Amino acid sequence: MSQRGPHPAAVEPYRYTLVERLYLPLLTGLMVTMRHFVRNLLRRGKTYTIEYPEKRRQYSHRYRGHHILTTRPDGGLRCVACFLCATACPAECIHIEAGEHPDVNVEKYPIVYDIDMLRCVFCGYCVDACPEEAIIMSNNHDMAFFDRAQSIATKDDLQKPYTYDESRLGYRPRYPEEEAQHAALRHGLVDLVEEARRRGAQSAGGERHSAAG
Repeated sequence: MSQRGPHPAAVEPYRYTLVERLYLPLLTGLMVTMRHFVRNLLRRGKTYTIEYPEKRRQYSHRYRGHHILTTRPDGGLRCVACFLCATACPAECIHIEAGEHPDVNVEKYPIVYDIDMLRCVFCGYCVDACPEEAIIMSNNHDMAFFDRAQSIATKDDLQKPYTYDESRLGYRPRYPEEEAQHAALRHGLVDLVEEARRRGAQSAGGERHSAAG
């Protein structure tokens, strides 16, 4: 007497029942849909639906939306083109081209600053990596494009009027204990060229005084 193995010797097709042939199990899902439809129809004041775009959901102040390039009080960009944001970006969607800044106290500034919004994963790593708080993220989530060219946010696109509206700002790290240090550092900046000329004049005057003595 031969023993049968643990697996069937032949593959048999699955035989559908009459209920399955008539797709009757779909009625269960349709009943759930109809129940929610009737409930929302009779209780319009208690629905969870938001009439977008007339009404918008209130997001957290740490929401990671469209990026913003912040500016200094004089209107110039805070970005010094250090490439830390582009290096930290896991999606490699940030493209920067640096140039020499006319202000001697600022080493570099971005001539080109582009972000491919279709590649961006909105992780916020660029915001965390920036030492100047030059890039933050807003609460703006309205990003619809008709072609790929529109998805490239340029330097001009990243500077928006609502950057100065605190209610529209999203994710940005805050370090209150360092703000006073940064303010004192910016207040203590000097013109390196003028300082070098002044020290050169002082040393030349000292040499003439010693020679005369």
